[in-house]
Amino acid sequence: MKAKDIRTQFIDFFKSKGHTYIPSSPIVVKNDPTLMFTNAGMNQFKDYILGNETPKATRVANSQKCLRVSGKHNDLEEVGVDTYHHTMFEMLGNWSFGDYFKKEAIEWAWELLTEVYKLPKDRLYVSVFGGDAGDKLGKDMEAFQLWSQIVPESRILFGNKKDNFWEMGDTGPCGPCSEIHIDLRSDAERQQVEGYTLVNNDHPQVIEIWNLVFMQFNRLADGSLKELPAKHVDTGMGFERLVRAIQAKSSNYDSDIFTPFIQFIEKKSGKQYGLDEKVDIAMRVIVDHIRAISFSIADGQLPSNNKAGYVIRRILRRAVRYGYTFLGFHKPFLYELLPLLAETFGEIFPELAAQQDFVAKVIMEEEQSFLRTLDNGLRKLDQIKEELHQSGKSVVDGKIAFELYDTYGFPLDLTSLIARENGFSVDEKGFAAEMDIQKNRSRAAAEQETGDWVIVNAEEGVEFIGYDYLESQSRIVKYRQITDKKGDRFQIVLDRTPFYAESGGQVGDQGWLINGAETVKVLDTKKENDLIVHFVDKLPSQFDATFQSKVDAAKRKDSMNNHSATHLLHAALKQVLGDHVQQKGSLVNEELLRFDFSHFSKMTEEEIAQVESIVNAKIRENIALYEQRNVPIAEAKKQGATALFGEKYGDFVRLITFDPQFSVELCGGTHVSATGVIGLFKIVSESSIAAGVRRIEAITAKTAEDFVNSQLELIKEIGEMLKSPRDLKKSVETLVQERNELKKEIEFLHAQQAAAIKQQLIAAKEQRNGFNLIISQVKLPSAESLKKLAYELKNEVADVVVVLAAEIEGKPQIAVILQESLVDSLGLNAGQMVRDLAKEIQGGGGGQPFFATAGGKDLAGLPKVVQKAIEMFAGR
Repeated sequence: MKAKDIRTQFIDFFKSKGHTYIPSSPIVVKNDPTLMFTNAGMNQFKDYILGNETPKATRVANSQKCLRVSGKHNDLEEVGVDTYHHTMFEMLGNWSFGDYFKKEAIEWAWELLTEVYKLPKDRLYVSVFGGDAGDKLGKDMEAFQLWSQIVPESRILFGNKKDNFWEMGDTGPCGPCSEIHIDLRSDAERQQVEGYTLVNNDHPQVIEIWNLVFMQFNRLADGSLKELPAKHVDTGMGFERLVRAIQAKSSNYDSDIFTPFIQFIEKKSGKQYGLDEKVDIAMRVIVDHIRAISFSIADGQLPSNNKAGYVIRRILRRAVRYGYTFLGFHKPFLYELLPLLAETFGEIFPELAAQQDFVAKVIMEEEQSFLRTLDNGLRKLDQIKEELHQSGKSVVDGKIAFELYDTYGFPLDLTSLIARENGFSVDEKGFAAEMDIQKNRSRAAAEQETGDWVIVNAEEGVEFIGYDYLESQSRIVKYRQITDKKGDRFQIVLDRTPFYAESGGQVGDQGWLINGAETVKVLDTKKENDLIVHFVDKLPSQFDATFQSKVDAAKRKDSMNNHSATHLLHAALKQVLGDHVQQKGSLVNEELLRFDFSHFSKMTEEEIAQVESIVNAKIRENIALYEQRNVPIAEAKKQGATALFGEKYGDFVRLITFDPQFSVELCGGTHVSATGVIGLFKIVSESSIAAGVRRIEAITAKTAEDFVNSQLELIKEIGEMLKSPRDLKKSVETLVQERNELKKEIEFLHAQQAAAIKQQLIAAKEQRNGFNLIISQVKLPSAESLKKLAYELKNEVADVVVVLAAEIEGKPQIAVILQESLVDSLGLNAGQMVRDLAKEIQGGGGGQPFFATAGGKDLAGLPKVVQKAIEMFAGR
């Protein structure tokens, strides 16, 4: 049975049991401060489980894209080394929200596995929660008794809290779980060792395939458990493991999910899978990582140096590094897998096929960039090897190994491999210590303590009225305290709120909660799992009072101007650049708008002017806002609405239109009543932020007016300085021409000066035993002129060693150059020499064995450089 048929059978089975199929949510998480990536199928249903939202259906099923790169069994550096863990994986799942519970979940799981998929019953084991004294919980006898009706008791195991009690986090819904494991060993192996002894013991052939979680408790901040008013079922089955089991393969990578990709790499590399362990690992790393990289980019997360973007960049670079080291891929290659990936997964995850070209271009440019970094890292390793040889040491310092990992993407195993090949070892304990320091630093920056919600008005609902009103009468539903590096703050949930919560790039509203003489400042408003949360630095004195909720109208108005202008900008970019333009990110606040979009070349000045002109024309047309709420998603798409990849839309959406022929977008933000309100639009910058992604920053209304006025005032001041206000352009052209002529004259004088210095140095050279020596402190205008002088001396004096020290633009610099033949005959190395000399100027440097440079901080050390260089050659 093929993988896609296995997935289809899962969905069809649960549809037959009354479940609604819900498509996968994006792999990149938004509006949840606890997660960067979707790591389980239940993530998109958290609001149902937390009680923040009413389920659209009480029974649902789906196949969810997930990404895990940390936690139990998910160390990134281990993926590909074994054959059953992954970064990106699909999780098949079925859920019950207050509907069925343990009985149906257990019976249906067994029915699907044994009657539909025909997995051998005698190879399956199940585990149930064995109780925990700390939580004062006994064994889950209900689950045990249900299982014992369909499975021999000898195949039912009691597990500990670690394996058989699932928790969403430190606080929140949790409960006992039943895992289903399968023994995929040969019959001979099974006869020698009983399978139940290998369950949850990390055996590669005895693996968990399905986890049935029975959520019946809520974990409070004090660690205690409280029964949930409604019990839920949350199951998760690893698709890759299931396919492996049904197809009777020895590893996940031998199933038809991965074999087409391995065959592609075999053909491209000329190497065969299954003959060399290092080659096998490299191929497994690539076929695993390309899925994680591609789906994340398609869902809106571009590689970067920050947070989630850094995770994707690390995964991509690990794949490139394995291909480079073990498969001989020294040019970009990952992007070539995109057509096959889109063909394989396009039906279940159409967002990848729709953006195939864009994703491929992003990956290719990232590869090109990292391959350059990789080359730099290898040169850095050559330098380290040389330094170890010179010093007589045989161990690469842990800090240096960590620098190679952190800066150049060299994991410890690669550094250790290269070190061993050159007769060295690596201080692995020192490396681990540096890694721990970084992890602790990141953990400390991210740590936040969150208290339990204190319920004030349990019966109150939560309603957002901010599209129509900036003020309302509100009551507090609940509140809690949070503590992080900023100190103590509080979160408040109101029954009716005019405050817009940060979403879709638009920042959250600020304002006030007023009760008589008491005013509480609302610092920010955010969505946490679709719950509107107001951040305050103090709590009101009366929780049960009715408050006047008042939005800061001035800030909201400016944000509305910028948000509506963002829609106009998006439409104008499509007109000018083409339909390939897709929004990749945005920021809208009261000061500016920032719009990131897909485009693979720098915009010309003419294109920028054209976009600006279109937007301002639409502003002058004073197009009225046409807002439609609760539009069925299918109807919205029929109207031509622009939906953003990576966004999760519900069944009903809000439609924002400024002229049906110009701008129609799905949007939950706040907007002006007509485009004329915006007044003026001005682009202030256009730049690149990632491969294939450009960024425009722009301003509107009075901010734009002030900017234009400031530019006009600057032009006026320049005209006055040049004493030619009527023909400013001609005056500037004359000034530039005069400057260029003076620059040429200065360069000519510098060349004459350098030539004179060169002749003086040649005349003063010292003849030593088999070579000529020139050591001097000189005066030159630039680093380039210092390098040029060094090379000219090398070319004009036979068998020469040159050491030059110079003050350049107020800073000390050193250049060392020698004939290539002297590197071996005299045992000299310019790179090592310059590093030793740089210590005298509190600096550092490096280069090639025959030419190297250094810079520093201490000008007073230049004479010491000359003296030390002389001492280096004393007696030679």
